[in-house]
Amino acid sequence: MSWGNRDFMVPGRSVAVGERGMAATSHPAATLAAVDILRAGGNAVDAAIAAVAVQAVVDPHMTGIGGDCFAIYAPAGGKMVAINGSGRAPAKAELGWFLGQGLTAIAPDSPHAVTVPGAIDAWCRLNADHGSKSLDEIFAAAIRAAEEGFVVTPRVSLDWNRYRGRIEKHGLGNAVYLPGGKAPMTGDKMVHPALGRMLRRIAREGRAAFYEGEAAEEMVAVLNQAGSLMAVEDFATAKPDYVDPIGAAYRDHHLWECPPNGQGIAALLIARILDGFDLKDGKLGEADRIHLLAEASKAAYRQRDALVADPAASPFDTEAFLSDAFVGRLRAQISLEKAAKPEAFDMPLHKDTIYLCVVDGDGNMISFINSLFSAFGSGIYAEKSGVMLQNRGSGFRLIEGHPNAIAPRKRPFHTIIPGMLAKGGRAVMPFGVMGGQYQSTGHAHFISGILDRGLDPQQASDAARSFAYDGKLSLEPTIPESVAADLKARGHDVVWAEEPLGGCQAIWVDHARGVMFGASDHRKDGMALAV
Repeated sequence: MSWGNRDFMVPGRSVAVGERGMAATSHPAATLAAVDILRAGGNAVDAAIAAVAVQAVVDPHMTGIGGDCFAIYAPAGGKMVAINGSGRAPAKAELGWFLGQGLTAIAPDSPHAVTVPGAIDAWCRLNADHGSKSLDEIFAAAIRAAEEGFVVTPRVSLDWNRYRGRIEKHGLGNAVYLPGGKAPMTGDKMVHPALGRMLRRIAREGRAAFYEGEAAEEMVAVLNQAGSLMAVEDFATAKPDYVDPIGAAYRDHHLWECPPNGQGIAALLIARILDGFDLKDGKLGEADRIHLLAEASKAAYRQRDALVADPAASPFDTEAFLSDAFVGRLRAQISLEKAAKPEAFDMPLHKDTIYLCVVDGDGNMISFINSLFSAFGSGIYAEKSGVMLQNRGSGFRLIEGHPNAIAPRKRPFHTIIPGMLAKGGRAVMPFGVMGGQYQSTGHAHFISGILDRGLDPQQASDAARSFAYDGKLSLEPTIPESVAADLKARGHDVVWAEEPLGGCQAIWVDHARGVMFGASDHRKDGMALAV
């Protein structure tokens, strides 16, 4: 491969290159924390946890210890494994109770949107099973940022100001997140001492510091005061699960995703549909590729929304879903000349997640995603514990018989998905494209850029994006007007995206040459950095 060639007269960034380890995150402080751990002899898991802990401090609208996570870990020479760190609904969350209250949906800022946060339990489990360093050392950079302060970066400031209303709605976190009644501007210094103390306790006591005792009692009390059905037992019984990744072929590679309750299955279905078309440059134009991605996305998301839920409550037949017969029927319905009927989706839209990946010098790889769901999650804040609580439960449906209907200790449908690409049975690229509902489409678009168009990971990340969702085809404004006109002529309801679509991180490992190529999305503040 001849990667790294670009026009250096045009603004942009080069793909990162290294050989002894690499980290890619959406925040420079998180990338540096991961690289520092690698330099100190830590492995990929240690570095990933260090990075996500830093982002829980410095990127608080995107992620936090009050959220959920998923990860795929590919140890060098070992079996790939995934961990589901998504939380569950309270034991008292009976659908009939919600219907009896006259509710038809769970609002994003409702206390009922808060499920038990699963991230900390998953971090601790990964550290115990696959890490090599203590949480004291791993959390050091995050604790320092929380207690001594951190400087706000441009994209973080933009989003913090844009979504400040989510904090103001409940008012519980105003003193910490809106000091003096204002959201921080770029270059402002912020502190979060309560979060620093919580991280110190977790480092010392493990998951019990979060899920038992005074921290859990405070979080439950805050939620109960707002009307939640949460109980301390719901926190105490929380646990992550190791699961086998699910996969599908794309070109001569294999795409691996976490199984439901996440939407990775939709990414696999989109990839399987697109695998039947030649998307190389010179074969199809940009409008053709956008059209096919839109049509494949509409087909996959329609199936996703009807079927994907907690597999403990609604078992999912992955093999049938990805079978040649089923994929072939969906593919046959796609016309290159005409858009199919727009789809309206009933899932809540959200865009707030962080994704990161790390490869260490021994070749261990981890693909890691952590989220509060909406910006600042539910907006409900536990002051003493320093925890902003997620709102993942807003993804539940309040519909009798729906696979994703809320139920006691059930996991909701999840949008956050880490990806892993492999070839010949060997992992070659941990990657992810954060961005809420966009993520499944984003995975397919990104790997197509590399495997179909020959782009390096940074170029594939930089490429203009589109998203067919909720009856609209959203285009980033870097897409030419002529392409938009072509798509309108095919029947798409084209709109221009008001915000960037998603944010990508990836690390490609060229095993033959012993070199790594890293990418971090220009749409965020982050970077890929080699050891």
